[in-house]
Amino acid sequence: MSLRRLCLLIAALLCVLGLSAADAVNDLAAKGRPALDAQLAKDQTNGRALRGNLSAADRKNYIAAVLCLMGKPSKLDQSKYPGAKTRYDDFVAVHINQTLYIHGTGNFLSWHRYFTWSYELALRNECGYNGTQPYWDWGVWANDPERSPIFDGSDTSMSGNGQKITHKSNGISPAGNGGGCVQTGPFKNFTVNLGPVVPMADPAPPKNPRSDGFGYNPRCLRRDISNYLTTRYAKTSDIVALITNYTDVGSFQTKMQAGDGVHGAGHFTIAGDPGADFFNSPGDPAFWLLHSMIDRVWYIWQIQNFSNRQLVISGGTTMMGSGPAQTLDDLIDLNVVANKVYKIRDLVSTVDGPFCYVYE
Repeated sequence: MSLRRLCLLIAALLCVLGLSAADAVNDLAAKGRPALDAQLAKDQTNGRALRGNLSAADRKNYIAAVLCLMGKPSKLDQSKYPGAKTRYDDFVAVHINQTLYIHGTGNFLSWHRYFTWSYELALRNECGYNGTQPYWDWGVWANDPERSPIFDGSDTSMSGNGQKITHKSNGISPAGNGGGCVQTGPFKNFTVNLGPVVPMADPAPPKNPRSDGFGYNPRCLRRDISNYLTTRYAKTSDIVALITNYTDVGSFQTKMQAGDGVHGAGHFTIAGDPGADFFNSPGDPAFWLLHSMIDRVWYIWQIQNFSNRQLVISGGTTMMGSGPAQTLDDLIDLNVVANKVYKIRDLVSTVDGPFCYVYE
């Protein structure tokens, strides 16, 4: 069987497994697919992998792989990162270390695309996972994220909300329905080891023994899920408006990361600790579903005008706005969580460079 035919067979099978509801965002994805498929027809080097919602059995396989990664030892230098005890912690530490250079910058989208993809590769190569990285479609469950299959606390979820405790606002949204330790689902016994760096949860998590957040600071996973932000800023109509109203990458990613954008809405819907810590947020395993959706939104925006939205970036090299403008030849280095350093230009397309995947 030819690779091309095999790719299409895999696509068909995985499409059957997908559970994404039909909506206006999916319509935009379908609208842009012909141009993307034309590019894929030229590429005979890699198969296509689809990212989407998974069946119950596939969700359990994904969860098992995440738990596996959480059980493997860190590969980081322990003299520099003593709090990184597990392979999962390696990803958290890399994000903490580079936070000020990967948000509000020209590499925000490409850096997180490579980061999320590298996490998926680790699940595959180190923990035997043979599925795809799922995404959290905020719009589908905007009215009640706590009841979504992602946060309902079942054995196929990413665990539920935190225990309901008396607490105050995190400064972004009012106090939600939790605030305490997660007590349901597969990650109820998960230990957060790193951070906090810039905690916003109330009550504040215990202070890290090191100012950089890399000290060992074991504590429970906390969440404070509510619909306050999703109903305001992450509805399907908000996602559609982001994709259709912003035609240059600079305005698109600026709106995405704005105070009323989908990026912050996703993070602070999870909230808690480490979810509400800008540096330490990958410490919550739901982070990867959130950022896979960020990547999906960028992907759909790109394929609305495929030929003109690939090799385009905008922004500086630091979050505070100082430093030179980002260029396509700037490097992205993920330390021990990736085996290769790439230029940004190699990471802007899902069907070029190291990548070959589409979203369904």
